[in-house]
Amino acid sequence: MVERAVAVSRYLLILFLPILGGMPSENEYVGSIMEVAGDSPKDMLAAQIRDQGAICDKPLRAVRDAKRSKPDYDVWVLTCENATYRVSRYPDLAAKIEQLR
Repeated sequence: MVERAVAVSRYLLILFLPILGGMPSENEYVGSIMEVAGDSPKDMLAAQIRDQGAICDKPLRAVRDAKRSKPDYDVWVLTCENATYRVSRYPDLAAKIEQLR
């Protein structure tokens, strides 16, 4: 039942976006999905890298690297209290994590 409601709301959103002023930018779209899910990008990325074994004591900020990102491939710089990471992500796959400092 919930899946059907989500599908209907997505359909209505796509149907009425042109009337409401067009499609949101990629950054607005990514941010809005994460806000609806209840997590900010920094919290979501921190949880993901922790699951993969990296240490992120306290996430401070996450900035999307627009230059390195591509469609269906997001690159973020995640700053934690103890380290800074570059997190490269394809949908539904483990992230590539590089420690910058």
